[in-house]
Amino acid sequence: DDELQTDGNRSGHLQNVVLFVLAGLAPTNEEVIRLIAAQLAAIGDEFDKEIQERVVNDLVQHFGNENLSREEITRHMSRVVGELIRCKPSDMEQEKAMLVLAMLLTKKIVNRVPSLLQRVYNTTLNYMNQQFHDYIANMVSQTA
Repeated sequence: DDELQTDGNRSGHLQNVVLFVLAGLAPTNEEVIRLIAAQLAAIGDEFDKEIQERVVNDLVQHFGNENLSREEITRHMSRVVGELIRCKPSDMEQEKAMLVLAMLLTKKIVNRVPSLLQRVYNTTLNYMNQQFHDYIANMVSQTA
């Protein structure tokens, strides 16, 4: 399940993307990270229905544009996540919803254009480190 496929993409389930990204942010107890990944993946499966193809296509265009800096793409991703957050359930923490949306968008972009894996991963990791580092650390410490 956690093996890289020959096209450079992780297998299709969101949980693998979550594991991939969380491992870069919170290198602690692997079981804790797997538990959090499973929870976030379940939430992502619900959000998956809400994301329109045009949103993914727009992000693919931005990630594929070599003239844009990582910071510009990160700002654009942040705007897109901010727009999509409106579909979150009212009882869900905003940070959790935004985190899941960022990872779900990462999965969708990389599944669409596997050659963007490195750029999308690095940008998503940068975005998550800027926006959610403390939130993720708190999740890990509460679950441990």
